[in-house]
Amino acid sequence: MKKWLLIIVTLTIGLIATGVIQATERNTEQPIKIGAFFALSGPASSIGTPTKLVAQMVVDKINKEGGINGRPLELVIGDTESDPTKALMVAKRLVEREKVVALIGPTRTDTGMAVKPYIEKKGIPTVMTVGGDPVIAGGKFGPYKWTFKAPQRTFVAVKKIYGYLQEQNMKKVAILHANDGFGRDGLRWLTRLAPEFGLKVVGVESFGVNDPDMTTQLVKLKNTGADVVICWTIGPAGAKVAKNYRQLDIKMPLFQCHGLPDPKYIELAGDAANGTIMPSTRLMVADQLRDDDPQKPVVQEFIRLYKEVYHYDKKYPINTHSGYAWDAIMLLTIAMKKAGTDRAAIRDELEKIKGYIGVSGIYNLTPEDHNGLGTDSLVLVKIVDGKWKLLEY
Repeated sequence: MKKWLLIIVTLTIGLIATGVIQATERNTEQPIKIGAFFALSGPASSIGTPTKLVAQMVVDKINKEGGINGRPLELVIGDTESDPTKALMVAKRLVEREKVVALIGPTRTDTGMAVKPYIEKKGIPTVMTVGGDPVIAGGKFGPYKWTFKAPQRTFVAVKKIYGYLQEQNMKKVAILHANDGFGRDGLRWLTRLAPEFGLKVVGVESFGVNDPDMTTQLVKLKNTGADVVICWTIGPAGAKVAKNYRQLDIKMPLFQCHGLPDPKYIELAGDAANGTIMPSTRLMVADQLRDDDPQKPVVQEFIRLYKEVYHYDKKYPINTHSGYAWDAIMLLTIAMKKAGTDRAAIRDELEKIKGYIGVSGIYNLTPEDHNGLGTDSLVLVKIVDGKWKLLEY
């Protein structure tokens, strides 16, 4: 009897151990879900759609290299439709129904601000791909404990422009900005930082992103005696400004913001694009980078995959936005390799990332800085004969 009891106990222990091992193996193989929500339709779809493609491209790369500690990544996609209300609905679906571990996206500052309170309340580590600062600005814009951002902060782009103007001994600045969240954020930093660089803002005008013409505003700015006009917008509106600028034969230089370096801008503005200057990621001038630039091999590998492997460039030429999703997922990957899938631990590890060489810059994050990019992450480019020319590192 005792012998049979011993055999039964031994078999039971063996079956339990086998079950634990099999469960562990299954858990190891289960994908880690990351939610990715972008403007796949609506006014910002020209940015959101290629961002989604890049997100899938980098997930494929990570999975081919072994995933996260042996577990593959799975991207769960959502379309914000370029609408703040829809963006919040999508975020809730990804978190509550799909049970994603973390989020990347959305596409526009307005949609980012719409989902931020929910993200902060639920404690979801999120690396946004929006251009504006408010998502991680704190103060009146609310806490950002769980919110991070891959693109350069607005004030970094402003400092890049202002540093150049200071070198060129320009003193008076006129500002033309879109009246959306991104444009207003640009105005805030352009006015706030001007005195720091010995600059004076002598005129400010705004426009709607869907306005057909900005001539009236530009005429007013032309008569301010400014040394330069700085326009803060993304998308087709920037090309409209450039065309109106050329039609009015304004002689002072036109600067665009860090969201405009895009072949589409040249296509829409035509010859009027020539001469415009703007901050950009290194993607737009990859072939002009110095050999000792630590980002050069990373940028080149990104371009190789984008063009030669996935052929995304046939429909969506590379622009300054192209690397944001790559960097967002890479940052999460670095954190998850150390933290696993615990959300709070992922958040803590994101704040510790130092020296990550990405497509958009070299990231050094802190609890106070949830972006981690400085002015050295941007270069100044000028459009000459319809092509991007590296103006200044």
